[in-house]
Amino acid sequence: MNGPEIHVEFAPDLTPFVPRGPRRTLVTDGVSSLGHVVESAGVPLTEVGSLWVHGREVPTSYVPAAGDAVEVRPVERPQQVPGAPLRFLLDVHLGTLARRLRLLGVDTAYESTDLGDPALAALSAAEQRVMLSRDRGLLRRRELWAGAYVYSTRPEDQLRDVLDRFRPELRPWTRCTACNGLLKEATKEEVADQLHGGTQRSYDVFAQCQDCGRAYWKGAHHEQLVAIVERALEEFAR
Repeated sequence: MNGPEIHVEFAPDLTPFVPRGPRRTLVTDGVSSLGHVVESAGVPLTEVGSLWVHGREVPTSYVPAAGDAVEVRPVERPQQVPGAPLRFLLDVHLGTLARRLRLLGVDTAYESTDLGDPALAALSAAEQRVMLSRDRGLLRRRELWAGAYVYSTRPEDQLRDVLDRFRPELRPWTRCTACNGLLKEATKEEVADQLHGGTQRSYDVFAQCQDCGRAYWKGAHHEQLVAIVERALEEFAR
């Protein structure tokens, strides 16, 4: 680009996207929107709460002029998502996060195979789900209904970040961690075909997914799951 220069200051929360520093002088082409300029600098618009020029808030469609002093502010937390009930869609790289959100009763769609960016963006729009991803290219797709960047690579930090940002209603132990279906109480007889050896002898309380039929009981990893649930409830329960 060979046009007007603008001076941009990115909020500290956005520094993971601007490794060369939060204050930048950018050369624009004189016709592109400020939203396009900010994304070209590396920041997905899903992470931008508002844009300010000379102390005045402007829309992403604003075309910057020479000498503009731009402030890029992050999304306010908790983030309000208008319209449909809060639901999520996670890409193929966030399987552990998907299971933990489901453990907490949060409606979370996830496919273990890579559907590709166009299909994921279309699904986000069709089902009005917030797309969670670490893929900046995916989050820049215009057909997304809504999206959010997952900043950490550690599932514990990912979960806390999503809960802090969106504050979804938590209803632990109500969803299948395998398929996202709703759970119901089940008798031992109803799930007998899934029980083997010591499990059949040692447990009497079961739940079963209404969609895929998977059975659940308080097995060897139950204490670890309880710890995840208790930490989330302690900090984020409404």
